[in-house]
Amino acid sequence: MNLTRKQVCHLRGLAHHLSPVVQMGKAGYSPSLISEVNRNLTAHELIKVRLSADDASEFNNLAEELAGETQASLVQTIGRIAVLYRRGEGDKIKIKFKH
Repeated sequence: MNLTRKQVCHLRGLAHHLSPVVQMGKAGYSPSLISEVNRNLTAHELIKVRLSADDASEFNNLAEELAGETQASLVQTIGRIAVLYRRGEGDKIKIKFKH
């Protein structure tokens, strides 16, 4: 899903106070990480994920791959934290979409 700049700014503001709900463990990028992210996106729509990577380019690649695998939008990266958004059925987060 492509988000407009205004939508991204709104989501970044909402994510500011959030704590990471998923953290990449020793297993690294695994199916269990993807399923946990999917579960939390379904429950919350907007989440922070802490990823472990050796350098910034590896981190960005992991964040983009995770967003793609979960059909989420990568809203922002801060340090080793990625902010992901996926619109849910209940629309817990109200943002305007063009139809």
